Amino acid sequence: MGNAGLKQHYETASKTGVLQIADCKLKEIPIDVFSLCDVLRNLDLSKNKLSVLPDDLSKLKHLKQLNLDSNKLQALPESLINLKKLEVLNISNNFVQTLPVCLKNLNNLKQVYASNNKLQAFPKQILGLQSLDVLDLSHNKITEIPYGMSELYVIELNLSQNEISLIGEDLHQAPRLKILRLDENCLSLDEIKPSLLRDSKIHTVSVDGNLFEPKQLASLEGYNEYSERYTAMKKKMF
Repeated sequence: MGNAGLKQHYETASKTGVLQIADCKLKEIPIDVFSLCDVLRNLDLSKNKLSVLPDDLSKLKHLKQLNLDSNKLQALPESLINLKKLEVLNISNNFVQTLPVCLKNLNNLKQVYASNNKLQAFPKQILGLQSLDVLDLSHNKITEIPYGMSELYVIELNLSQNEISLIGEDLHQAPRLKILRLDENCLSLDEIKPSLLRDSKIHTVSVDGNLFEPKQLASLEGYNEYSERYTAMKKKMF
């Protein structure tokens, strides 16, 4: 897309607060984007060729949604710390190996999508974020769910298609967790602790493609309590 086409997008964004410049073959964020820092609420830069994000991103202090899906990013800058109003961050389909420490300060985050990256460890930076509802870390290289999940406030956690073989002892203490997706990992049945089924708020857990058959969950202590929550959830849906 040429400069003329982008100019029209900027003019529209100055009125709506929404800038969509996806699939424009951009290798860097155009400087004109930062002239919209007083109005921009939603920025869609997906399906471009961005490999580095500039520190000027910190100028977009009113941003609520940032979509960086399908670029060539290997890291995110700590300057994101200034995006205090950010609610939705999508960095799926990049090459990111770790999430920035500054995420722990973005208290308005509600949804983080980081699927299909190069993450090797569960990002503890998101622990303590009490507004975070959805965390998608599927299709990465994560090997364990670490201890500390009593500070995980998400409602839905997607860790499918990783390399997880260990689950921390306190996952059942995640105060709001209801949906847990663990498909296609390296889990043995022993890693599904009775406390996870019995004492958590989880009503939906998916474990297809691990080192046991999903139907074997029914043999575990705590399965009856889990089944009751699942049934109650289904009744509310209909």
